[in-house]
Amino acid sequence: TTHYLFIVVVAVNSTLLTINAGDYIFYTDWAWTSFVVFSISQSTMLAVGAIYYMLFTGVPGTATYYATIMTIYTWVAKGAWFALGYPYDFIAVPVWIPSAMLLDLTYWATRRNKHAAILIGGTLIRLSLPMFNMINLLLVRDPLEVAFKYPRPTLPPYMTPIEPQVGKFYNSPVALGAGAGAVLTVPIAALGAKLNT
Repeated sequence: TTHYLFIVVVAVNSTLLTINAGDYIFYTDWAWTSFVVFSISQSTMLAVGAIYYMLFTGVPGTATYYATIMTIYTWVAKGAWFALGYPYDFIAVPVWIPSAMLLDLTYWATRRNKHAAILIGGTLIRLSLPMFNMINLLLVRDPLEVAFKYPRPTLPPYMTPIEPQVGKFYNSPVALGAGAGAVLTVPIAALGAKLNT
C-alpha cells in the first residue's frame, strides 16, 4: 500500500514537472506547432517514470496505474481552466494510458524481464504515444478557431498560432515525433538497463 501511495505522489509531481519539458496539457493555441517536443518529452517521462515504478513494485499493471493518476490529475487541471471561462475544447488531455498498458503487457508477456520491459516497452511507448495523441488532437473541434479566439495567457511571441500545413508527410508531427522517439529509445533504454544491473 505504501508503494502505491508513493507512486501517486510521484505521478502527480512528475505531471507538474513536465510543464518545463513541453507542457503537460495540449493547449490548442500551440499544440500543433509543438507536437514533436511534446511527443519526445511525454514519452520519455512516461517511460522513465512508469518503468521505474513498475520494476520497483514488480507488479504488471503499475505503469497503467501511474498513467491513470497523471490522467486524472490533468483532467482536474482541465476543469480548472474550464471554470476560468475557457471553452471545453481549449485543453486536450494527453493520452498516456494506452501506451502504459503496452508497457505493462510487455512486462507481463516477458515474464517480468526488466530488460525486455525497458527495450521493448520503451519502444512501444515512444511509437504509440504520438499516434494516440494525434488522434486526440484530431477530435478537437475547430482547434485553430479556438486558438485564435482564446489565446493562452502566457503564450510567448514565438509560439503565435500558425495554420498547419497539410499533406506533407515530411512535415508531419506524427512522423517526426514517432521517428525521433524511436531513435532516442535505444540510448535511453541502454542507460536504464545499465543502471538497473
